[in-house]
Amino acid sequence: MERSAQRLGRALVVIVDDRVAHGEHEDTAGPLVTELLEETGFIVDGVVVIDAGTAAIRNALNTAVIGGADLVITVGGTGVSPRDQTPDATSGVLDRPIAGIAEALRASGLAAGAVDAGISRGVAGISGSTLVVNLAGSRSAVRDGMATLSSLVPHIISELSGFDEE
Repeated sequence: MERSAQRLGRALVVIVDDRVAHGEHEDTAGPLVTELLEETGFIVDGVVVIDAGTAAIRNALNTAVIGGADLVITVGGTGVSPRDQTPDATSGVLDRPIAGIAEALRASGLAAGAVDAGISRGVAGISGSTLVVNLAGSRSAVRDGMATLSSLVPHIISELSGFDEE
């Protein structure tokens, strides 16, 4: 069976949002990312909603990596306020950053007219054999980011799993 006809792998979505974690708001980003990942060919193991603290973010990422996820998408906490700690926590668990992914996400957001895309501090990279990508928390950032990732992620997952693309 060709690699393209197979599932791309397992993914986990981590929502970093105090208000959602405390039940003050409904999570709308998790179902959206799940749907877009499934359309891309991933099996989504679940959506984890956590507080915005660095330790909680690191724990969620480490658990996903140890659990064998191929891809982890975090949503939220990528801005410049003191509460936005996702990139800092993510950087602490990455073995190999991939700056080009974060740059592509910012560039595509700016091209789509999202002024706040230029101040996103989101990062991306490899932890173990897991690709970790930070997305901003807005629905438009998620949609645009997932569109950008849909062409990049299959190639990276293929390389990480040892499949050579032709």
